[in-house]
Amino acid sequence: MARHLITSALPYINGIKHLGNMVGSMLPADVYSRYLRQRGHEVLYICATDEHGTPAELAAKEQGLPVAEFCAQAHDAQKAVYDGFALAFDYFGRSSSEQNVEITQHFARRLNENGFIEERAIRQVYSPTDGRFLPDRYVEGTCPHCGYDKARGDQCENCTRVLDPTDLINPRSAISGSTDLEVRETKHLFLLQSKLQHEVEEWVSRHEADWPQLASSIARKWLTEGLHDRAITRDLDWGVPVPADTWPELAAEGKVFYVWFDAPIEYIGATKEWADLDPANRDWKSWWYDVDTTVRYTEFMAKDNVPFHTVMFPATELGVREPWKKVDYVKAFNWLTYYGGKFSTSQKRGVFTDQALDILPADYWRYFLIANAPESDDSSFTWEHFTATVNKDLADTLGNFVNRVLSFSKKRFGEEVPAGGEPGEAEAKLGEEIARLLSEYESQMEALQFRKAAAALRALWSAGNSYLEEKAPWLEIKTDKDAAALTLRTAMNLIHLYAVVSEPFIPSTAKTMREAFALADDTATWVTADEARALTALTPGIPFAVPPVLFAKLTDEDLENYKERFGGSPE
Repeated sequence: MARHLITSALPYINGIKHLGNMVGSMLPADVYSRYLRQRGHEVLYICATDEHGTPAELAAKEQGLPVAEFCAQAHDAQKAVYDGFALAFDYFGRSSSEQNVEITQHFARRLNENGFIEERAIRQVYSPTDGRFLPDRYVEGTCPHCGYDKARGDQCENCTRVLDPTDLINPRSAISGSTDLEVRETKHLFLLQSKLQHEVEEWVSRHEADWPQLASSIARKWLTEGLHDRAITRDLDWGVPVPADTWPELAAEGKVFYVWFDAPIEYIGATKEWADLDPANRDWKSWWYDVDTTVRYTEFMAKDNVPFHTVMFPATELGVREPWKKVDYVKAFNWLTYYGGKFSTSQKRGVFTDQALDILPADYWRYFLIANAPESDDSSFTWEHFTATVNKDLADTLGNFVNRVLSFSKKRFGEEVPAGGEPGEAEAKLGEEIARLLSEYESQMEALQFRKAAAALRALWSAGNSYLEEKAPWLEIKTDKDAAALTLRTAMNLIHLYAVVSEPFIPSTAKTMREAFALADDTATWVTADEARALTALTPGIPFAVPPVLFAKLTDEDLENYKERFGGSPE
């Protein structure tokens, strides 16, 4: 079996993330990781909080905390939410770790030795009102390319163009709003991406045919426009320090590496954090350095992060001139919108992940988000759509099937799986249909087509309902008790199959379904085609219990309450 290295875009430390962040990176990465583990692959799923940059400093100042303390608390708060969503990271690290500092400084030294870093004097925006140089993100203005009036000095979130603060029209301080800005000279380190353009183009050309069209088109667009040399240091107090042994003058001035330079390196840094917890049994370099072709590296991210991971970080890795593992497959997502408008952390618009867990258990959100993942285009979250999906797919199709099978069987046959007669034509037809749908589900999961995988999973659940309606055990029992028992035993085997194969999407519910049956040795991690056809994992006599309602139906009153609390439009 292959070894799968999986990373998702690092959530920024400042604030709890919204549902768009969740579905654009961490959740699909978790679903895929869980699936691969069930299929017997060795998986390492790594993520971390992205903790450097001015926003962290400013947020800490607002709370009256040292920035390191603020980041530690915010990391724990985010991790608690991700635990609530049952994200099964192998390790969730921190970009402020000693390991990331060490590896980032190593990368910078090697890039410098290879002629890809240059010290330049530049003119940078300074705000007398704020008494500080303004990092790119804290200069706002109008994008010169698309006219968006809230573009930041590093990137326009509307058209995704990378910018410099001096590119902006009518720039202002994002801290104070002051337009009294000056441009002063200061020295910074630049990564000479222009010298790596040809190498990055060759690397992208070897991979882009395998990537989703969204990822490959964004990478190709950047390369067509040409790679520019970019400053990789900033005048901040918080960040990975420029190493004094290589740049003593800049180190003395307190320069730190810019967050976009050190954040991708944290994937490696977090893996070393993970390994350092158990160095006798974990080898971080076996995943990242001079690895053989058995390691397949998949990244998950929303489209605004694609340029950094398909062009800029590969350029860094290529320039180091060391055999660091580069991404094999980039799973890029469009945006999840809120009633057609953008979720916004800064403007508190939309549903945030902690709020979501306050409303309903994680499996409701996990299923809805993946079943409506913004893969081919942006998708819109509405409370009407969410309510309808929960009621139709989760409550009616899956939850009702489980409840009525187990409740009816308990009432008529007691608390053990009934025996009944031998499987007949209906069971054979069902087995073939389940095997076919399971194959479709597997194919879509292997292809990382999450909406199609969810549709195949939903079809598996529906097949059970169709079988139950066809056989109608509530009628069979009136004339043929053994036939009714066979139907219920077959349906129970379907519940067990659903418990196994639904685990990547709805892990808590899958656990509840599996634990309904007192199997002495239930170690199944997946279901083979032959097992799907036979549906005999549960034999007569196995005790079972009727679990609580798996999914509560959402009412019109619930819908109105949600809309009143969060709004029924993006405004």
